[in-house]
Amino acid sequence: MAIEQGDGVTIEYVGRFEDGTVFDTSRADVANRHGLQEAQGTDDADYAALSFTVGAGEIIEGIDEALVGMREGEEATIRVPPEKAYGDHDPQRVREYDPETFEAMVGKAPEPGLHVHAENGLHGDVTAVRDDAVEVDFNHELAGRTLVFDIEVLEVR
Repeated sequence: MAIEQGDGVTIEYVGRFEDGTVFDTSRADVANRHGLQEAQGTDDADYAALSFTVGAGEIIEGIDEALVGMREGEEATIRVPPEKAYGDHDPQRVREYDPETFEAMVGKAPEPGLHVHAENGLHGDVTAVRDDAVEVDFNHELAGRTLVFDIEVLEVR
């Protein structure tokens, strides 16, 4: 039967950027082959098929929409533009802080790549450190990117 809104599904997936770089997957062998396990500090047990309800907002909109009409056992490659994934990069979500204020808030010296958790629940990454300012980007790390997913429907419930 064809997948409809409200159906439970289980899929395997490989997420890539348009240049072919793999950024996420449900398959341990793919993660290992592309160095994700080492880069993310994960092992085989951290990779598993993904189960969710189509249309319930449990996954990015572009995958939700692409699954409608697919069938169990079917495979597809889909392109998901930013507006159907994590949105466009919003310059308003990039903030600057005085270095001393930043260190007092975070409890660590600022350095590019440092991941921070703000008191308001936002997560961000330090993108630049200058003598007069620390720049923190609170956009999702995949914001502004078109994503390509190879998906396989394992089960429809």
